[in-house]
Amino acid sequence: MAMAWIWTGMIAASVGYGLFNDTIGAVGNAAMEGAAAAVELCLSMAGIMCLWSGVMSIMKASGLMDGLSRLFRPVLTRLLPAACKDPDTLAALSGNVSANLLGLGNAATPLGIRAARRMAKGCGRTASNELCTLVVLNTASIQLLPTTVAGVRAALGSASPFDIVPAVWMASVLSVAAGLLAAKAFGRLWK
Repeated sequence: MAMAWIWTGMIAASVGYGLFNDTIGAVGNAAMEGAAAAVELCLSMAGIMCLWSGVMSIMKASGLMDGLSRLFRPVLTRLLPAACKDPDTLAALSGNVSANLLGLGNAATPLGIRAARRMAKGCGRTASNELCTLVVLNTASIQLLPTTVAGVRAALGSASPFDIVPAVWMASVLSVAAGLLAAKAFGRLWK
């Protein structure tokens, strides 16, 4: 609801400024150009999302996704010990982390939501420390292949969309480390 008010305010301010400066035509042209660019970007991203969703399905069918999930179970058991006692929650968490590593945020989201719902049972109206840690892991996820960002770069005409990989690795490792340290520190402060 708050975002609706923010967007409405931004549009009203733009139109008001355009009327005040007698540039309402330029405001209208910019709105139309922005809408056309958004549709073009969405269509090109749809193709990229279909490609990587297909890759994800092949990984799942071939068992590679299960192998990645087994690889992350020791780490997840250490980070989220109570949640990992439930096999279904552990499976959702492992799949979520695997999809995030591959840069497939859209594929990771349903798994993260399923894990969060299972973890929220019995918490009442306050999130547990482990649930907060899950949110941090999803927000700052480590990405080995930043497929979504590379897809946006390719759609916008980048000659080498994956040349950002080293920077993404460094930034994502640092953000996950900082986020986990903060989650653990705040978890101990407000027990």
